[in-house]
Amino acid sequence: MKNFSKYSAATLLAVTALGAQAQSSVTVYGLVDVSIGSTKPVGGTAQTSVDSGKLTTSYYGFRGAEDLGGGLSVVFKLEGFFRADTGASGRFTGDAQFSRNAVVGLSSKDWGSLMLGRNTTPLFVSTLSFNAFGDSFGYSPSIRHYFTSGTVTGDSAWSNSVLYASPDFSGLKFGLIAAAKTGTSGASGNSNGGNWGANAGYSAGPLSASLVFQDVKKDGASAVDDTRTWQLGGSYDFGVAKTFLQLGEVKNSTTDKTYRLADVGAKIPVGNGSVLLQYGRLAPDAGDKTSTVSLGYSYSLSRRTELYAALMHDKKEPLSAGSSYSLGLRHRF
Repeated sequence: MKNFSKYSAATLLAVTALGAQAQSSVTVYGLVDVSIGSTKPVGGTAQTSVDSGKLTTSYYGFRGAEDLGGGLSVVFKLEGFFRADTGASGRFTGDAQFSRNAVVGLSSKDWGSLMLGRNTTPLFVSTLSFNAFGDSFGYSPSIRHYFTSGTVTGDSAWSNSVLYASPDFSGLKFGLIAAAKTGTSGASGNSNGGNWGANAGYSAGPLSASLVFQDVKKDGASAVDDTRTWQLGGSYDFGVAKTFLQLGEVKNSTTDKTYRLADVGAKIPVGNGSVLLQYGRLAPDAGDKTSTVSLGYSYSLSRRTELYAALMHDKKEPLSAGSSYSLGLRHRF
């Protein structure tokens, strides 16, 4: 009986230790952004409406991790966009349920992380990180010029991809992303011809910087153009203001066009919020240039909730100027 008791106690301790090693957790989170305002595109007419995601695209997500011991964890992330003004899912009709991220992988503090699935690209992360308006498709000149002006192709996240992110080497990090070449069957026209990208970044104290390269190559069945992009981004926090700079170039080998992009901005703490200012210029090697300037103020009601106001002016000769304004509420959960 004593031997049995000793055996049972040892087994219990082993199971308990295994359970402690394999701890897991799941978190539900997201953001809701709704505003009222007016939008007039360049050369178009103004339209007043209630909109979702003008400052940040509304989304929800689930993430989790299981501790495997020895500093290694299994991690996953499922994130989808939605339109809070109508309740519809996705950024647009036909958008995938988890088009923001849908990944599973391994993470280690010593070796970095390796994620498989649909990954947000380093180019998109760099673009949102080094401008005052972040990932705003409504008001960030940087996001609009890179991702909604017919320059960069391949979306802000890649399906069928592998993403490696290195650990932090005294402020220096690097990463690689590749989207596997897929077949031409089916009618979607979105099969990959083999996309890849690389990035390196540095952050220490008030200074941050990033260099990104991306190559998008679609197969013959796809209508998406082949593009190569590089971008240099930087920011410096002076305390009284955080300043931003971006320089980049997109070469479209399908249309034989080259686009040069430059953006400067600042985020200035004022009261219980921040003034946001960003200017961007998109200059193709042939055709008219686009200049965009945005001004905003974000006021914190709490750690998770903000009121905001934003204005934007677009100019592209010889078309009539575009202009937008929004008054909105953004809440994180």
